[in-house]
Amino acid sequence: MEIRRAVPTDAAVLSELGAQTFIDSFGHLYSAEDLQAFLDESHSVQAYATLLASPLYAIWLAVQRDEGGGDEAIGYALAGPCGLPHEDVRPEDGELKRLYVSSRAQGGGVGAKLFDQTLAWLERDGPRTLWISVWSENYGAQRFYGRYGFEKAGEYEFIVGKQRDREFMYRRVPAK
Repeated sequence: MEIRRAVPTDAAVLSELGAQTFIDSFGHLYSAEDLQAFLDESHSVQAYATLLASPLYAIWLAVQRDEGGGDEAIGYALAGPCGLPHEDVRPEDGELKRLYVSSRAQGGGVGAKLFDQTLAWLERDGPRTLWISVWSENYGAQRFYGRYGFEKAGEYEFIVGKQRDREFMYRRVPAK
């Protein structure tokens, strides 16, 4: 397995991987119409191309060799400025916006390696407050982020189509 910084030509791969991992993890929660509306907005090729073109965001892609000798994308992480609706968010704060690993690659440390790369990038200019948003019923992710020092700081409604989900905001404040 290799983790590398995604480049503009990865937009289609990220779109496919992002949509599939979201469907695998959360698709059962939504109507087909709501799910499709969310995927069209958040996981389109154009959405990823826009993120990849901005110096404010970074995406890491985990790939492994498939049986045919090609690269298969098995996970990715997206980071950038914090956009969460919390009163304590400051312009200099960073956010892990997405961390998705394909179902067949989960449990092998891919997520931790992606997360480590993301944290290093977010803190490249020194420690700062970092944020993460986690679905209220994703207990495994909540425990995972807790091991990195993130603590629950609030909640908000995450919108998928017409549905509103209870989402927790986690924060890690740098040591003083």
